[in-house]
Amino acid sequence: MTEPQRRKTWQRAAVQEALEATEEFVSAQTLHARMRDDGSPIGLTTVYRALAALAEHGDADSLQSEGEQLYRACSPMHHHHLICRRCGLTVEIEASVVESWAKDVATEHGFTEPSHVVDVFGLCTDCSLHRH
Repeated sequence: MTEPQRRKTWQRAAVQEALEATEEFVSAQTLHARMRDDGSPIGLTTVYRALAALAEHGDADSLQSEGEQLYRACSPMHHHHLICRRCGLTVEIEASVVESWAKDVATEHGFTEPSHVVDVFGLCTDCSLHRH
């Protein structure tokens, strides 16, 4: 059975375009405000739905931070992130070391078919240099 075709709406395309123009993880509210500032008539509920659909289909990464769901456009290959706690700068990191570690830990404890989500938080160089 094939996957049902995803509806391609102007709203989803607009949300994806706005997300791709952002380098850090953003909330639906922040993305909506940016889109409205740029003149888009899109509603907040539509932004939430579009972001959830993009994340579900692998076109966006999502993570929970301080009780809020955040989103970022992502590359199609499996990866992880380094995320600055202060400014939100996000860097995609290659996954091979984490993949090996996750598989080894799972095997050591008798688990099979491991999956994981890894995000590393810290301070980027600029934020580390300007800590005040």
